[in-house]
Amino acid sequence: METIRILGVRITPEVKDITGVQEILTRYGCVIKTRLGLHEADEDGRSRGGLLLVELTGEAQEMDHFEKALRGIEHLVVGRMDFPA
Repeated sequence: METIRILGVRITPEVKDITGVQEILTRYGCVIKTRLGLHEADEDGRSRGGLLLVELTGEAQEMDHFEKALRGIEHLVVGRMDFPA
């Protein structure tokens, strides 16, 4: 049965490897159907992190690899929702 998978990716201020996050997003771009970034800033406009909502498509195994790669980034918080298609 096919499912709709959405990942919520919380980029905390403690995440040091932002470049690594972008590299993973680029490497697995073929499984990303929709990507929405929500930026968080303090009163002075400095970044406090952010939230990415990513709708996935394609092979379940590739989606799993993408999720595992994101979970490998220290201080990155990944949540997952699955819905029947």
